[in-house]
Amino acid sequence: MIPAGYMYKAVVSKPDWLKTDQVKDIYSVSGCVSEDFDEWINYWKHNGYWFFDSPEIIENLAKEHKIDLNEMKLFFYKVYEQQWNDEVLEWEQFEPEESFETNVQLPESPILEGYDVTTFTAQTYAECSPLSCNHMAEEFKVSSHCLLNSFEEAKHLIESGAFNQCEPGPYRIFEVYRVANA
Repeated sequence: MIPAGYMYKAVVSKPDWLKTDQVKDIYSVSGCVSEDFDEWINYWKHNGYWFFDSPEIIENLAKEHKIDLNEMKLFFYKVYEQQWNDEVLEWEQFEPEESFETNVQLPESPILEGYDVTTFTAQTYAECSPLSCNHMAEEFKVSSHCLLNSFEEAKHLIESGAFNQCEPGPYRIFEVYRVANA
């Protein structure tokens, strides 16, 4: 797994439309349900994985643009080095966008929360997480944060076609870590 970076998110409780008692809140990588902080892309401070190299970069943006991060959670992500091409049904390499510097600073004591599968149709930022966006958490065993419990499970679900009727890929697998806010 490759360190991909950080994101502050406004974590929300399980929406009423997600019909499962397993989930209490959404820690998905995508910003569809639990939104990312502000309109972060417009600041052009993200790295080649479309996350941030350190919490300080986000915190400095928040100060500069008067963004309140107090009610948000800080996450750190690692990404599997291959993505699933859903058109040819095989794993393929991908690289961070080379026009953005990528120098991810590792967190001191991250807490592994689980694994998410996320679409990257445009090959830039995380688009949709089928577990929440496409109600797949209703079909599979997930954590209370709407994440899978293992990398192997995420990989198996992708390879078996479990997400075929969801958003188009390619699909990437992320390790999702919670980081104590500074």
